[in-house]
Amino acid sequence: MTSYVSHTTVDSVDAYTMSRWWQTVLDYAEDPDDPGHEECMIYSRDRRHRLLFIEVPDAKQIKNRIHLDLRPAEGTRDAELSRLTGLGATVVADRRNPDGTGWVVLADPEGNEFCILRSEDEVAAHRP
Repeated sequence: MTSYVSHTTVDSVDAYTMSRWWQTVLDYAEDPDDPGHEECMIYSRDRRHRLLFIEVPDAKQIKNRIHLDLRPAEGTRDAELSRLTGLGATVVADRRNPDGTGWVVLADPEGNEFCILRSEDEVAAHRP
C-alpha cells in the first residue's frame, strides 16, 4: 500500500487573491466546481497537479519548510524572474552563480517563498 499527493495546500490570508496570483504564474485553471473564496483550488492544464489555497487567520511568521521550485516552461530563468517580479513577487535571495547554475529565492505577495531554476534548455546547453 502507498499514498500519493492529492494536492499541495497553501495557507493564505486571502485565499482567492493568492489562488488567482498563482494561477497567472503557473498558467493553471480554476476549479469550475469550486465557487468559494475561503478555499480555492487551481489545477495544471493536464489536471495532474493541484494547489489548494485555504484562508487562515494568521500571516506567515517564519521561513517555509516546504516550497515550490519552478522551472520556466520556455525562455530563461532570468526572463521568468523578470516576469514574476513584474507580477508582484519579491526577491528574497539570489543564489545564481557566475557559471549559470543556481537559483533565485522569491516570495509571493503574502511572503510564501519559492525558487526559480534554470529552464531545461539552459541546463542542456551547459552539459558537457
